[in-house]
Amino acid sequence: MGIGVSLFLIALGAVLAFAVNVTSSAFNVQIVGYILLAVGGLGLLLSLLFWSSFAPFRRGPADTTVVREREVRDRDVI
Repeated sequence: MGIGVSLFLIALGAVLAFAVNVTSSAFNVQIVGYILLAVGGLGLLLSLLFWSSFAPFRRGPADTTVVREREVRDRDVI
């Protein structure tokens, strides 16, 4: 789940939990909103935690890449 999906679930959950006043005997809309808020918050937290592990840059020690030069000789063309 990405950050965008998490934010969408948080927004949808907030609307269902706080703005919708519907009574239904099948299920409670506010509880569904709170569940979506929790799932979106957990997804956002996990996305932010794992975001740094997939980043192309690191904040750790500098790269230890060694570049060696070698001499290239031209070949005689016959």
